Amino acid sequence: MKKTLLAEFTVLPGSEERVAELVRDYAVRVREEPGNVVFEVYTKELDHLAYWIFEVYADEAAFQAHLAAPYGPPFNATLQPLIQEKESLLTFLSPLG
Repeated sequence: MKKTLLAEFTVLPGSEERVAELVRDYAVRVREEPGNVVFEVYTKELDHLAYWIFEVYADEAAFQAHLAAPYGPPFNATLQPLIQEKESLLTFLSPLG
């Protein structure tokens, strides 16, 4: 079964350009993962500091491989001081049957 989630965070004012650069670079790497199906980055139309990242992985194993990727921890460590939250809020989603 596919693993689907929404990651959310809010950029600190003044960090917009750096976060956009970080997320764009990270997205390229995640999309190259063999188990990644979707990695789409959005900002709220009326609040470009609010990021929503919609992620779909082929299955739980693909998601675990994503978490184990060596570029994930450096990305998160660099992102953390640039966002309001301690870390991205993850919401796991299930399809409506």
